[in-house]
Amino acid sequence: MARVKQTELAVLCVLGVQPMTGYAVRAAIREQLGFFWSESFGQIYPALAELERTGLVERHEGTRAGSSTYSLTSDGRARLVQLLKEPDAPAPRRDGLMLRLFFGRVLGPDACRELVERARDSARQQLAVYEGVRASVEAETTFPEHQAYWLITISAGEHTARAAIDWAEETLASLDGQRERYVR
Repeated sequence: MARVKQTELAVLCVLGVQPMTGYAVRAAIREQLGFFWSESFGQIYPALAELERTGLVERHEGTRAGSSTYSLTSDGRARLVQLLKEPDAPAPRRDGLMLRLFFGRVLGPDACRELVERARDSARQQLAVYEGVRASVEAETTFPEHQAYWLITISAGEHTARAAIDWAEETLASLDGQRERYVR
């Protein structure tokens, strides 16, 4: 799925929950989807303008400048469903840690160990954040029809973080075995 189409999908998704301003769309993407999705103001406002131009959202002027609220039209809701049904096209992966570890012989096991320890610590922090978000979502009463689906995505994040922690522990043990083989 092309980047523009992905932005369109993200904007339609958050507007599918409730009407909101462009700023609130950005905040919802950052705060609620930020664990697995990001968009910038530079992507959101052109997407909103295009969605309005094509009749997929409508703008309701606010009482002050820049406070327009956007809501989905019936065509916008149909487009949202259409986009959600399309298979996701994975983006090419760029993982700096894996690049460094692949060529870890150059760095040596101690430097690689530091990289992996940082990755493990980051995964532990991320897991703690997911656990906090889970508690908030489980206590949420505003959008009960969305709760089970939100918990599914949180669970994916928790599993990913736990897998990263397990991988890091296994890798650290492997690196310990590389010390005696490493000669600069």
